[in-house]
Amino acid sequence: MNISEEEIWGSIGSESPQENVIFSTFYILIFIIAVPGNAVALWAFFHQDSTSPFKVFLKNLSVADLSYILILPMRIVYHLSDSHWPFGHVVCQLAGFLFYLNMYCSLYLMSFISLDRFLAVVLPLRSQSVRKAMYAKVVVGILWVIVILSMSPLLFLKKNMTNNSTGVCTMLYLENKSPKALISTVVAFIIPLTTIVVSYILILLKLRTLKQREERPVKDKAIKMIILIVMNFLFAFVPYHVSRIIYIKSHSLDQLTAASYESLRRANRITSALTCVNGVLDPVMYFFLNRAYRNKLLQLFEMRASNSHSLL
Repeated sequence: MNISEEEIWGSIGSESPQENVIFSTFYILIFIIAVPGNAVALWAFFHQDSTSPFKVFLKNLSVADLSYILILPMRIVYHLSDSHWPFGHVVCQLAGFLFYLNMYCSLYLMSFISLDRFLAVVLPLRSQSVRKAMYAKVVVGILWVIVILSMSPLLFLKKNMTNNSTGVCTMLYLENKSPKALISTVVAFIIPLTTIVVSYILILLKLRTLKQREERPVKDKAIKMIILIVMNFLFAFVPYHVSRIIYIKSHSLDQLTAASYESLRRANRITSALTCVNGVLDPVMYFFLNRAYRNKLLQLFEMRASNSHSLL
């Protein structure tokens, strides 16, 4: 028996009390960890000169992460209110917009970081004329414009996407099931994923040839970056996009039962929540790959330890 449109709308906002507790607890933990880490990153990056493409990309990545963290309190309130959306239609649209804005800017910025490391490690001399901070700023500016324009239709969806009387906000865990959504998902995800995979394969092949002791720091930094970005992709982005593709393909078959729909919907909510792990993993990457961020973070810890010791 196929699921009807009425059943779909009837199931929206029907999370169980246990699910609401789990989701709200998860978002609270992410918020507590991600806000300080990204705030320190933003402060550190904007107080150092963007003298390389790498620093430009890291700075913008921290901005993208903070734009996502802004919607976490709204998700927390939603789940603590037993799946009730109290913020109205405009904020509902803004929540969906910020979600996708952060995700796809983060995806492409990480692919830019990977490409920059490929040029620095594999083609250090040939790429000197290309690896300029000014060029990186232009590329990042174009990226922000493209993603903002691509996601802007989410700000102008019909008002029936939000039902204030029942507290429904479909934008919070939006899943467009149209064929166009499948194409845009594949394009938006496969391009940065392919860039990262190809860049890292070529970097690893190059690193195998580095045997001189003075080149060891270059090798160590490149390996750390590969591990951290691949972990970020595997935990934060791959599950969501796999779930999204399965969801869209399942709807195109027009043989979706109520039980199947609920399973796909639950997978969407879980993998959507996992994307915010990106906001926690990125500061870890900053710590290992950026000296200014690492020094600032260690300085704050030392100041706190010193203050605690003086109180004793």
